[in-house]
Amino acid sequence: MADNILEMRSITKTFPGVKALQDVTLEVERGEIRAICGENGAGKSTLMKVLSGVYPHGTYDGDIVFEGEVLELHSIRDSEAKGIVIIHQELALSPHLSIAENIFLNNEIKGRFGLIDWQRANSEAQKLLDRVGLREKATTKIMDIGVGKQQLVEIAKALSKEVKLLILDEPTAALNDADSDHLLELILQLKQQGITSIIISHKLNEIEKIADSVTVIRDGKTIETMAKAEITEDRIIKDMVGRDLEHRYPDHTPSIGEEVLRVEDWTAHHPQDPTRVMVDNVNITVRRGEIVGIAGLMGAGRTEFAMSLFGRSYGSRISGRAFINGKEVKLHSVAEAIENGLAYATEDRKVYGLNLIDDIKRNISMASLRKLEKRGLVNDGEEFTVANEYRKSMNIKAPTVLSKTGKLSGGNQQKVVLSKWLYSDPEVLILDEPTRGIDVGAKYEIYTIINRLAAQGKGILVISSELPELLGICDRIYALSEGRITGELPIAEATPEALIKYMTMEAPAEGRS
Repeated sequence: MADNILEMRSITKTFPGVKALQDVTLEVERGEIRAICGENGAGKSTLMKVLSGVYPHGTYDGDIVFEGEVLELHSIRDSEAKGIVIIHQELALSPHLSIAENIFLNNEIKGRFGLIDWQRANSEAQKLLDRVGLREKATTKIMDIGVGKQQLVEIAKALSKEVKLLILDEPTAALNDADSDHLLELILQLKQQGITSIIISHKLNEIEKIADSVTVIRDGKTIETMAKAEITEDRIIKDMVGRDLEHRYPDHTPSIGEEVLRVEDWTAHHPQDPTRVMVDNVNITVRRGEIVGIAGLMGAGRTEFAMSLFGRSYGSRISGRAFINGKEVKLHSVAEAIENGLAYATEDRKVYGLNLIDDIKRNISMASLRKLEKRGLVNDGEEFTVANEYRKSMNIKAPTVLSKTGKLSGGNQQKVVLSKWLYSDPEVLILDEPTRGIDVGAKYEIYTIINRLAAQGKGILVISSELPELLGICDRIYALSEGRITGELPIAEATPEALIKYMTMEAPAEGRS
């Protein structure tokens, strides 16, 4: 008989107008790593919020049985007291506090007279950091370490609470490959120490690597739980989207026209250190109906190039020339860039792309308010009509355009970002990591939208860290290394090996002064 540490029985959770979970059942054995997969909005995070007390007992139907005990959790503190700790995708660390202060926040180590024993706190924190493989001092401020190390601090914080069941929601979404590998290895080490883990992830290759079993949720219902020997990416995808995806990328027959964008000798320096060249003499072209990719390793200068071109929103001492439809344009501000037909969908939609506390309607219109102006005021009725048209045409899954954008899944948030820029009617659309943090089904929808835009004659420039994505959707790919273009390949000649060769090529010394 299985030694289950957790059973969730017939969990049903309803929000106004939406049944987020319907009769979901989950059984997790002690010491296993269970992956939970599903499209954005399938109910994965909602289920974990029920389990961790974010949604308290009484706000859902069904039972949570943990170590043989039926739990009635009314808060996160209740779940943590039982040894259930959740690490959310959006890390809950205070940047201005030290690592030790964050680890023991609301769980302080106290000495005489009820005062915090800082010496002991720092010492205990250091032991936890050693346990997760982090070499930083416990007194280091969170703002001084990268996202990958912050994720390890969150795990150290969980270990300080004597965790028995660790829940990780998209733990590698914002990490590079090296940090992701380190984190996955740590999860495997915790398993050896007897800690059970539940991991929500859209990265199917990572799931295949570490999961003992996978549960797929679709439309708020449990579809299947498969054992390790049964796990394949194709099977997971079929369960997630309810159909076979014979092709990860939609068919694309390019109809390429005249040149729409040309950038010559584009150079940008670091905004705080003008002696550092971040974008070095870049020359690119994009034609109408063409999807052009930019490949490069982290720090290669891809985003820096895009942002410096888009109204100088990054960098200092920017030089070079830009031409749209053969006419040289000045792009000294974001407003000028938009007016000249350039749009940029940022890689960080939650910080730079959207106002998460505002509704879909306002987010879609924010870059083009002049189009809605009537006697100096925004025509609210027309704004509603425009937003509703995009909600339908882009298949944004929300009951109304008055829904808060922050409540949407990642894929639907990305559709709002695209809608915002499509309404500005750009000639050229720059998409920076357009499918980051969204699942395979939503990715397919985004690719379909990109193809549709290209078919309408837009010039599309795609920046992506995923080489299969670039190879799957682009007509031509540039490689960037150390701020310089090191190669250009038509899709017929582009291979992962060829691109990696260019991406790791050292820029000429004369170009890096």
